[in-house]
Parts: sequence; C-alpha cells; structure tokens
Amino acid sequence: MKKFSPGLWPTVMTVPVVLIMLALSVWQLNRYSWKVDLVDRLTEQLAAAPVELPTGAFDSTEWGYRRVTLSGEYQHDKEIHLFSHADKGRKGFQIITPFIRNDNKGAVLVNRGWVPEEKKNPDSRLEGQMSGTVSISGVVRKPWAKSYSFLPASDPVANVWLYGELGAMAEHVGLTVSPSFIELDDTPVPGGWPLGGQTRVSVPNNHIEYFVTWFGLAGAMAFIYVLFGLNRAKKNRQ
Repeated sequence: MKKFSPGLWPTVMTVPVVLIMLALSVWQLNRYSWKVDLVDRLTEQLAAAPVELPTGAFDSTEWGYRRVTLSGEYQHDKEIHLFSHADKGRKGFQIITPFIRNDNKGAVLVNRGWVPEEKKNPDSRLEGQMSGTVSISGVVRKPWAKSYSFLPASDPVANVWLYGELGAMAEHVGLTVSPSFIELDDTPVPGGWPLGGQTRVSVPNNHIEYFVTWFGLAGAMAFIYVLFGLNRAKKNRQ
C-alpha cells in the first residue's frame, strides 16, 4: 500500500507554486547582493572629493551622487519651482535655476535648495539671488517622472512642478542642459534662502526579510502538501 498519495490535482496546484516561491526567494537574495553593492557605491561616491562636472552628455546613472564643482552664472529670471515638503511636513519648493557654465561648457539645471511657501516669490529673497560668476558644489541627481498615470501632473504654465522632469523643464526655460540635476550642498547663501544641503539618500534593503517570507511560505506549503499526502494514503489503507 502507498504511504504517500496526495492525488493529481493537489500535486498539479502545489508543486508549481512551491517552485515559484523558491525562485522568488532566490531572486530576493540576488537583489540583496545588488542592493548592498549599490549602497557601497553611493557611500563611496558621496565620500569622494569633488570633481569638475563633465561637459556635454554623460552617464547620469554612473555619475549619480557624485560630488562635483562648476563655475558660471545663474539665470534667476528662469527659476523653476518644484513642490516639496521639508521636515515636519512644512510645505515649500525646491528652487531649480538654470546655470550657464563658464568657457562655453553648456547649461545645467541646479537645485539650489528649499524655501518655505512664503518665500516662493524671488522678490522675497533678493539677497540670495547671486549675480555674476560664482563657483558652486553639489551632487549629481538623476531626473524622475511621475510613476503612475493617475497621479497629478506638473503645471508648467503656473511654474509649479511635482516631479524632476528635466526634459520638460529644459524645454520650459528654452535651454539645452546636461542630463542630470546638480543638487547643491549646504554652503550658506546670503539671506539664508534657498536652503541647500537637501540631498537625502535612502536606499531600503529589506530583501533578506522578503527572502525569509517567500522561503517560509514555500516550506509551509510543501509541509502541508506532504502532510495531506500522508493522511490521504492512510485513509485509503483503512
């Protein structure tokens, strides 16, 4: 007499599901290793000494979070307002300003930092609208767009942006710009606004927890399947 008899349909339904869960658990382990390498790379790039931003096109992924320096002049009359919350949920805007680099090295969109809602109007922070040639430093940040179609869209007409849509922003100001934003460091500016140093690096790495979850579910389902097969075979012998 058979000691294990789970039946055809329980086997057909269980075995593929268990294999898929095991595959997902292995995939999560691979993702964990990839995320560790990513965090190490970002940490290394943020700790490195600043270098001059390349001229023209460059790989924004490879250069992401690299510390860079550049010199040139702001075009304050074309500044862009990117809606943003600061600490404690206070509403405000990131001030993104075209920056024309010296020696015909092209234009860059520079995120100068955050201002509260009442400082959105440039006339309320004239001290910080630095003129002439200046040297600045910050980190390279990739552009981003809204992730889902149902989310609200930016309003270029009102100059209120919700996402880092570099291409659309460049078109809005009528310039050809580098493929990434430059996010300034916390070097103080006259008058205190915009407030630089807004770079936040948050790379969650929960893949070990996901691995344990998928592996545990696969093990539990396999255990139930084996137990069911043993009990079914026992009943058939009676």
